[in-house]
Amino acid sequence: MTSLIKPPRIAAPAEKVVTEKTFDEILDAAAEEARRMDPPLSVRLQTVADKVRALNPAFADVIDRLIARLADNGVGVTAPRPGEPMPPFLLRDETGRLVSLPSLLEDGPLVVSFNRGHWCPYCRLNMDALSRAETEIASFGAQVVAISPEISAWAAQLKTYAKAPFHILSDLDNGYALELNLLFWVGDEARRAMSSAGVDLDRFQGNDAWMLPIPATFVVGADGVVLSRYVDPDFRRRMEIEDLIGALRTDAKHHADQAR
Repeated sequence: MTSLIKPPRIAAPAEKVVTEKTFDEILDAAAEEARRMDPPLSVRLQTVADKVRALNPAFADVIDRLIARLADNGVGVTAPRPGEPMPPFLLRDETGRLVSLPSLLEDGPLVVSFNRGHWCPYCRLNMDALSRAETEIASFGAQVVAISPEISAWAAQLKTYAKAPFHILSDLDNGYALELNLLFWVGDEARRAMSSAGVDLDRFQGNDAWMLPIPATFVVGADGVVLSRYVDPDFRRRMEIEDLIGALRTDAKHHADQAR
C-alpha cells in the first residue's frame, strides 16, 4: 500500500529547474496560490483538494476512506450545539502563557477554531482567512482563538504564517478535543500516507499517538453559550467567513434589541 501512495517526485523541464519538486512542495505552492485568490474560503480550499487528487489520486482515496470512517462513527456529532454551553478550557498559547475560556469571554463573543496543525494547507488557509477577517470580527466586539494539538513552537509558526493577531493555543495530547468529541485516531493506512507526505505528527505534537481533532469552528456568545458551529469530518471544508460574521451580527442585533 505504501508504494501506491508514496508522493511522487515531479520533474519540471530541465532548462527551468535544477531539482525535482516533491509532492508536499507542490502542495505548499498550490496552497500559496489559493491564498492569493479572492473567492470565498470554500473555493480556495477546494482548489487545494483538487490539486491533491490530480497529483496523487491514491493519496486522495486514502483520505476519502478516512473521512468516511469518521462520518460512519459519528465523530463530532455530539460536539457542543447552538444553545449549549461551551466547555471551559485552560491551555497555553504560542508563548507558553496560560489562556482560559472565561478570561477570553470577559471581552465579548469568541470564535473558537480547531485546526490540525501548521503542516495542514487547509488549516493554513483557514487561519489566513480568519486573520484577514479579524477587523470585521472585532467590529462586533468579538475575537478569535485557534486551537491545535501541536507544541508551542509549531503553533507559533502557524501564527507567523497567518500573521494572526489572535492566540493559537496548544491542546497537548488532545484533551480538550476529546472532551468535545472531536478527537480521532488517524489509523494505520492514513498514517503511512501522511508520513510519506512528510507529516511527522510525533515531532509536531510531542507524542506518538497519531490523534487529531476534526477541524471545527464554534461561535460562542459572551455568556459562554454556543451561537453557531461548523463541525465536519472532512477537514477540506471549513466554516465560511460570511457565516461566521452572520452569527456575530445576529447576536449583536439580539443584544441591541434587548437594550431598547
